[in-house]
Amino acid sequence: MIISLSLVALGGAIGASLRWVTGTLLLRVLGPSDFPLSIILVNVLGSLLMGFFVVVAAQRGLTYFNPFALTGVLGSFTTFSAFSLETMAMIERGQIWQAGVYILLSVFLSIGALAGGLFLARQVLT
Repeated sequence: MIISLSLVALGGAIGASLRWVTGTLLLRVLGPSDFPLSIILVNVLGSLLMGFFVVVAAQRGLTYFNPFALTGVLGSFTTFSAFSLETMAMIERGQIWQAGVYILLSVFLSIGALAGGLFLARQVLT
């Protein structure tokens, strides 16, 4: 239990740091925006990586890495709580249309990316 908890904590620190770096780099490249593109990017990328890792771990007998990789790194890299906050901020600013687009893009692209990761891993490993 303590080892798994330590792995989740270590992975969480790595994932959160990667999320911050991704957001900072995107801000520097694209500049400030009212639309939370960096949140969508990390959610979609994290979903893709999660789908890929689930298949790889299962097929290669690496499920013991799940606490570190899935819960820790990818769980803290993706930002669903930040997604919820950004959505409510847009709604409170009266940006209902943008909030709706943001919700649809985040949900469908993230699920699609996870499916893509599953497919990609299965193609690579078979």
